[in-house]
Amino acid sequence: MAGKCIVILGPPGSGKGTQAVRIAGELGIKHLSTGDLLREGVARKTGLGLEAEGYMKRGDLVPDEIMLGLIHEELGRMGDSGWILDGYPRTLPQAESLSGMLEEQGRSIDHVVFVDVNPEVIVRRLTSRRICSGCNAVHNLEMEDMSEGDGCRECGGELVKRPDDDEETVRRRLEVYGIQTAQVVDYYRRQNRLVPVDGAAGIDEVTAEILRNVK
Repeated sequence: MAGKCIVILGPPGSGKGTQAVRIAGELGIKHLSTGDLLREGVARKTGLGLEAEGYMKRGDLVPDEIMLGLIHEELGRMGDSGWILDGYPRTLPQAESLSGMLEEQGRSIDHVVFVDVNPEVIVRRLTSRRICSGCNAVHNLEMEDMSEGDGCRECGGELVKRPDDDEETVRRRLEVYGIQTAQVVDYYRRQNRLVPVDGAAGIDEVTAEILRNVK
């Protein structure tokens, strides 16, 4: 029997990456991150990987057809194994292309998990994020009850704020996400595949809610 095919959606800071890893482990399926697929394609020096590398070195977005091709290659290697796709699709054309590719393989998406979080909660989460300048550990001042100026709890190093975690940038990212992904959410909702979960709950609670809906 073929394994589950799951897509996970959610705005920046929703925790979808963390949940994707957890769900993959619980269900015994593979976590497919678009970032990992790009890095693996470049490392293997595949045709698509080398094409993607050219765009990445120029700081350009990797075109949809290359990203879909990398996903197609990976799914071909996996056969009937299950997977959870994290980071794709982000736009309606990407969602439609993914559905068409899977249909050619005789498969379809079983569930689309949508980790929904109030934008103001995300703004607080991301603007409170700090990175250790010594060991690169990620901390969150709000969620870990830390104060500005506290050192890293892993190595004691200085904690710094990434430029893209300032409030103006976070709000702009959320605005772009909302415009692009609202259509994707509606697309899967019309297909009765959407599984909305409250991403503002605790990590364990969110995992449990997802599993209740996809097992």
